[in-house]
Amino acid sequence: MTMADVKTIVAIELESFTSPWSEEAFVNELTNNHFARYMVMDYEGEVIGYGGMWTIMDEAHVTNVAVREPYRGHGLGEMLMVELMRTAVLFGAKRMTLEVRVTNAIAQGLYRKLGFEPSGIRPGYYSDNKEDALIMWAELPSYDEVEHLYDDDDK
Repeated sequence: MTMADVKTIVAIELESFTSPWSEEAFVNELTNNHFARYMVMDYEGEVIGYGGMWTIMDEAHVTNVAVREPYRGHGLGEMLMVELMRTAVLFGAKRMTLEVRVTNAIAQGLYRKLGFEPSGIRPGYYSDNKEDALIMWAELPSYDEVEHLYDDDDK
């Protein structure tokens, strides 16, 4: 992700989340947070999705993953998550964590498919409605195994 992508990313945020991140938040991530790793998904020259995380020591924390509404339901969110996991391993992460709304069964199913397991609840985590977040963790493969992480043959 580059600064030129931020306006499009904010538009995807607005389509995807009830508490979207602001343009300022993404600019801050790209310019001031040396733990931040963000990527975009491009289709025919258009940004249709993105994912982000922080890599700190041997852990990665997923911050955002979203796909433009017309492109949802085709496995693109899974592709973004797999790429985040691969990137996390390349940056030395051994584990990855994320929070997901307790009511978001679709996302939870994807995360479970990728090896994430529930580990706790953050009460009132979401500011829009005070919904709880489910905390999930996954053990990541070794550096030598990362190139084969969820190959197409494994799906």
